[in-house]
Amino acid sequence: MPLKQKTSGKLISFEGSEGSGKSTQIARLAAHFQKTKRDVISTREPGGTEIGEQIRNIIVHNSKGDEMCAETELLLFTAARAQLVREVIAPALLRGAIVLSDRFLDSSTVYQGIGRNLAADPVAQINRFAVGNVMPDLTIVIDVPEEVSLARLKTRASDLPDRMERENVDFYRKVREGYLVLAKGMPERFVVVDGTKTEDAIEKKIWTEVQARLT
Repeated sequence: MPLKQKTSGKLISFEGSEGSGKSTQIARLAAHFQKTKRDVISTREPGGTEIGEQIRNIIVHNSKGDEMCAETELLLFTAARAQLVREVIAPALLRGAIVLSDRFLDSSTVYQGIGRNLAADPVAQINRFAVGNVMPDLTIVIDVPEEVSLARLKTRASDLPDRMERENVDFYRKVREGYLVLAKGMPERFVVVDGTKTEDAIEKKIWTEVQARLT
């Protein structure tokens, strides 16, 4: 169930283009919280639950994925998000945990709304329906130029790129610009971090911002 009461838990979402380094920095931030003896969990979108992981497989690996329309993609992402909120995030926040999420509702605003050219109002309404009143306390955007994002994807030691990773440079340019516009419009929630710096420098910047804003 969505939250219906004040809680000491905090939701920190990480956003950015593919290859921006979110997973690495989530792990590092989790380690900081663990040292302070905080209850911390990490999750991802789409996924984080059994149902969500099955939806993820449809989105990124289905053999007919290239035929998926933007509206279907949006609804699948938000369906996985609705399940994640009610099964994992809301209960964790209610018990006072720190939740680190690799993507949250801002991904749909940017990837499907801006990247796929879907109208802003329907995307916002569907997003809010999916998350209820669970919103990030802090959103960290790891910003990298689109060329850097694509170059990093090519060096990943993995299987064939999924359908989101196969997008072109123009798509990733729109995604990057979309995140920067969101962050500029909501500075009280967003922090933009230069993702071209060293992993240690990014980690230090993120931890400094978290301490300043949430403790």
